[in-house]
Amino acid sequence: MTLAPSEAGNARHPESNTASPFPNEPRVHDDRPVEFWTTSAIRAALETGDITVWQRIVVAIKRDPFGRTARQVEEVLERTEPLGISKALSEVLTRSREHLEANERAEAARHVRMLLARSGLSEQEFASRIGVPAADLAIYLDGKISPPASLMIRMRRLSDRFAKMRAQRPNSAG
Repeated sequence: MTLAPSEAGNARHPESNTASPFPNEPRVHDDRPVEFWTTSAIRAALETGDITVWQRIVVAIKRDPFGRTARQVEEVLERTEPLGISKALSEVLTRSREHLEANERAEAARHVRMLLARSGLSEQEFASRIGVPAADLAIYLDGKISPPASLMIRMRRLSDRFAKMRAQRPNSAG
């Protein structure tokens, strides 16, 4: 929902008869996705006390915990006096980011397991050939820590090389 320029200066909050403190910004009940709101519109939404609008913001944060809306909420929370919703939104940000990071570690672990299996090597041999202790490889396989990108490249190259060698073996036996 966008206001025509002639209406913008007289924008009113739906729940009151007062002029919007941000006349050139979208209304708090903007129909556009929250991801398109300005920071001042996010601030206004957090100050209204409208739980349905807060829920839309929470959904946007959960969808992209490091995205634009999450960053805008962080900025608003850092620059304003604590609002009633502040603690809850801080918690949503923290938990959403932790959840995303856990999922990313699990995905990296699945990829490392796939590279290991594809190589046909034992965990000990794979770890030795990528230059890490077997205990470190086990930590990567468990998803407790993600390996650095350079190590992922090394793992892929090793896996590629051994997968290619294994694929050629049956052909050369004939």
